[in-house]
Amino acid sequence: MIKLPRIAVTFAAAAGLMGLAACSSPHANLQGDNVAGSTLISSDNLPKNQATAVFAMGCFWCAEADFEKVDGVIDVVSGYTGGRTANPTYKQVTYAETGHYEAVLVTYDKTKLNYEDLLSVFWRNVDPFDPRGQFCDKGTSYLAAIFPGNDGEAELAELSKERWEKVFQKEIVTDIVDRADFYRAEEEHQDYYSKNPIRYGYYRDGCRRDERLEAVWGAVPN
Repeated sequence: MIKLPRIAVTFAAAAGLMGLAACSSPHANLQGDNVAGSTLISSDNLPKNQATAVFAMGCFWCAEADFEKVDGVIDVVSGYTGGRTANPTYKQVTYAETGHYEAVLVTYDKTKLNYEDLLSVFWRNVDPFDPRGQFCDKGTSYLAAIFPGNDGEAELAELSKERWEKVFQKEIVTDIVDRADFYRAEEEHQDYYSKNPIRYGYYRDGCRRDERLEAVWGAVPN
């Protein structure tokens, strides 16, 4: 994986709407030391028809919105994973060397979806050729990644990556990383797209996320 300084490149949305920065809430106390940290959550003891999967797709606001549209997805949680720091804060993940990615934990109904279905959603919502982050968000915490939880998922992830490399005839830089502890992000980041639709819309449009996705995937058959 290409090593980058863990510095977020913020992006002012159209008209600088209330100082909105890339994937950070204008209400977040990013400068203080008393920001509530994230919480380790478990995927144990799920009902038999449910399973979870973890993906990093750049800004977790957008990843949460994209997965929650999928029939069969039960819940999506924004959080941090893949790093060394326990219970990290948003400030630490974005500006310090924690090693964490912004990511989402997806809970899904196994009678309606399988892991390959989730991989398809993942790929169609990332830029697999960006080695510096995703869209307007740059820095290692914004890199795209798949976090398989077992050998079967790891094999499916690798096969899906190989498939798209053959389709595009170029290297895909998306990471595949063993699943690790997942920390639920601060509450202000959960369901941000639905709780703050205007700010979210300005951010997503200003980041030109959907424009880039159309450029990469628009002409590619399923």
